[in-house]
Amino acid sequence: MSHEHVQTDEDSDLYLTILCWIGLGIATLDAFLQPLPQGLVWAALGVSFLTGGLPPLRTALAELWNDHRLDIDLLMVVAALAAAAVGAALEGAVLLALFSLSQTLEHRAMGKARRAVEALMQLRPETALREGPEGVVEVPVADLQPGDRVVLRPGARVPVDGRVAEGAGHLDESTVTGESAPVRKSPGDPVHEATVNLDGILIIEVTRGLATSTVAQMIRLVTEAQAMKSPSERFSDWFGQRYTIAVLAGSILSWFGFRAVGYDPGEALYRSATLLVAASPCAVVISVPAAILSALSAAARGGVLFKGGAALEGLAEVKTFAFDKTGTLTTGLASVTNVVALDGDEGGFLALAAGLEDQSEHPIAAAIRREVAERGIQPVAVRDVRAHPSEGITGADGAGPVWAGNARMLAAMGAVLPKELAHLADGAETLVVVGRGTRILGAVTVADEPRATAAEALVALKAGGRTDILMMTGDRAPVAARIGERLGLVPDEIHAGLLPGDKVTLVDAATKRGKVAFIGDGVNDAAALARADVGVAMGVAGSEVALQAADVALMAEDLRKLAAARRLARRAAGVIRQNLTIAIGAMLVLVTGSLFFELPLPIAVLGHEGGTLLVVLNGLRLLADPIRTKA
Repeated sequence: MSHEHVQTDEDSDLYLTILCWIGLGIATLDAFLQPLPQGLVWAALGVSFLTGGLPPLRTALAELWNDHRLDIDLLMVVAALAAAAVGAALEGAVLLALFSLSQTLEHRAMGKARRAVEALMQLRPETALREGPEGVVEVPVADLQPGDRVVLRPGARVPVDGRVAEGAGHLDESTVTGESAPVRKSPGDPVHEATVNLDGILIIEVTRGLATSTVAQMIRLVTEAQAMKSPSERFSDWFGQRYTIAVLAGSILSWFGFRAVGYDPGEALYRSATLLVAASPCAVVISVPAAILSALSAAARGGVLFKGGAALEGLAEVKTFAFDKTGTLTTGLASVTNVVALDGDEGGFLALAAGLEDQSEHPIAAAIRREVAERGIQPVAVRDVRAHPSEGITGADGAGPVWAGNARMLAAMGAVLPKELAHLADGAETLVVVGRGTRILGAVTVADEPRATAAEALVALKAGGRTDILMMTGDRAPVAARIGERLGLVPDEIHAGLLPGDKVTLVDAATKRGKVAFIGDGVNDAAALARADVGVAMGVAGSEVALQAADVALMAEDLRKLAAARRLARRAAGVIRQNLTIAIGAMLVLVTGSLFFELPLPIAVLGHEGGTLLVVLNGLRLLADPIRTKA
C-alpha cells in the first residue's frame, strides 16, 4: 500500500471518528446536562452508530466473505447493537465511539511505523546535474541511466547508486547504512542513493537506475518483511480466529446462564453484551504485530534489514554465532607481503598469477591484482578459469594448464612444495602457490587484518548472555590463530582448514546446543548460510545478490551492528511478552467483573479499548530505539 493510500485511509478514519464523537457528545448532553429535542438526540445517536459501526462492520463482512474469517470488529458491532436493543443505546454509542477512537489511533500509530522506512523515499532528490556533450544539464532523477555521469556538489544528496569517477570527499551514509561517522570516498568507491555529500565536488558514474536502487530495495524488503509473519504473529492470528468464535458462542450461551440465575431478558442481553466486550481479544491479537513492525522499522533505520518477524525472533534466541573469517571478521583488503618466483622472473610470475585471479571475487585475488596494478604489470590472458572453493583456481594460458591455490590444491595436483618455499608455509600468513601440473612456479604470501569493529562486536555478543563464538576459515591454522588471537578468541573457538562442507557440519553440530547464526558475505558459504537458523550478510549496501541471500542484512561493514540488532530483537521479544501479559491480564479482569460483579458496559469498553491502545503504544516504544553503535 502506498504512502498516499495509507495517509488517505488514516484521514478518513479520523473524520469518521470525529463525527462519531460529535453524535455521542450531543446524546450525552441530553442524558446528563440539558434536555434536547428527541428527534435531535435520535439523529445524533444514529450518526454515532453509523460512523462508528459501519467501518468495522464493512471490514468484518469483507473478512467473512473473502477469507471466511470472523473478524474481531464484528464482536464490537454486535455488542453495540445488543446494547441498543435493550434500551442502552447511549452505552452502545460509547462503545462504538471508543472503539472508533482506538482503531484510529492504532492505524495512525502503525502507519507511523511503516512510514519510518518509507520516509527514506522522501530523501531522494527530484533532479540531478547530468554531465553530457552539451555540458551540465539538470534532469529528472528518473531519467538517469547506468553510465551517466552526475555532478554532485557539497551538501547535495546522491540521486542514485553509482561510483565516484572523479574527486574525493566525505559522505554522510547514516540514512542507508546507519553509519554515524562520515565516510571518505575516492575514485572507484561506491556511493548510495539518499546519502549526503558533505564536502568536495564529485563526479558520480551511475551504476543502477531508480527502480533497482539501494533505497528501493530496502523499502521492498522491509515491506515484504512486514508481510512475513513471525511464529508469534501466526499464533496470535490462529488464537484470535478461534477465540473470536468462542467469545461469540460464549456470549450467546451466557444469555441463557444469566436468564437461569434470575435476570430478565433485557438485563441478560445487557450482561451478555458486556461479557462480549470484556472477552474480545483485540489487545491480544495486536500485541505481537505492534512490537514486530516497530522493531523491523527501527532496525531498518539503523542499517539492519530483517527478512520478516521470524528472523527477528530467531536472532533473539541465537546461542551460537559462527563467523566466516575472510571479509567478515577481517577487512578482506589483504595485501601481498612476499613474492617468490622460482625462475627468478618475479614480474612474469606475478603477471601469470594476476591473470588467473583476474575474475575471482576472493579477497586474496583482489590483493594480488592490487599488487600487480601498483607495479604496473599487465596480467597474462588466462582462459577456462574455474574456481575450486576452499582450494584455489585453475585455468589455461598459451603454455597450457595452470593453477593457484593452497595446500589442498597442491595435493590435488600431486605436487610437492619445494624447500625454497617451505619457510613460507610455516608462517602466519596465507600462502598461495602457483604451478603447472606438478611443477611449482612460485608462491605469494598474503596477510589480512581484523576489522576495527570485530573485537568489540564479539565482546558485545558474549556480554549478551551465554553465547558461543565460532570462527571458520579455509586458511591454515597459523593464519587463523594469528587473527583469532587479535580478536580475543580462544583456541576452541577457532576452526581452520575447512572445506565448505566442513562449515556446514560445524553449524549442524552447533544447532544441537541451540539456534545458530552464520555471518558471511551473503554470496560465499551459501550452504552454511542456508543451514544456519539465521543467516546474516554484512556490508551489503548496493549488493542485490547479498540482500537476497540472508535472513538478516547488515548494510554497513560494522559488526557492532549485529550485537545491537540482537539487543533490539531481545527487547522486541520482551515487549511482546509484556503486551501479552497486559492483554490477557486485562481480559481476565474484565471477564471476571462481567460474570460475577455486574461490570457496567462503559467500564468494560474503557478497559477493553484502553488495553488495546496500551499494547500498541508499548510496541511503538521500539521505534525510538533504532540500532546505534558507539563511534
